[in-house]
Amino acid sequence: MKHGDLLVVVVDGQGGGMGRGLVESIKKKWPKLHVRAVGTNSLATSAMLRAGADDGATGENAVVFNARQADLLLGPIGILTPNGLLGEVSPAMAGAVGASEAVKILLPSQRCSIRLAAGDPQPLQFYLDQALRLLEEELVARGV
Repeated sequence: MKHGDLLVVVVDGQGGGMGRGLVESIKKKWPKLHVRAVGTNSLATSAMLRAGADDGATGENAVVFNARQADLLLGPIGILTPNGLLGEVSPAMAGAVGASEAVKILLPSQRCSIRLAAGDPQPLQFYLDQALRLLEEELVARGV
């Protein structure tokens, strides 16, 4: 990654399915965009790397460090919650994501005990499409 390049960080945990879907969709639409996979566990990181992420890292320190580096940060809403994703998100991880100056594009998940007053639950693909739309708006605003 060259200095000054836009850094998109995708954070996920558990099996990495949501992160995998995000990475696949982002790389398909913007293949030159630098996407970093950051997993709360190695299984999640591995799934996102297989989906086409440019690089990746795993664990609490990786989330804390990369949340500070990110220009755009995507993942399930549970990454904002201490003990989210069935306990995989430590308070330090959630704090780092919340404090990050990156634009955060978060997908709802029925598994994280957070309910959004935004209508009926939708399939994952609906949320992936919405996330890509929001990402595109951010990239256009940045001239990418």
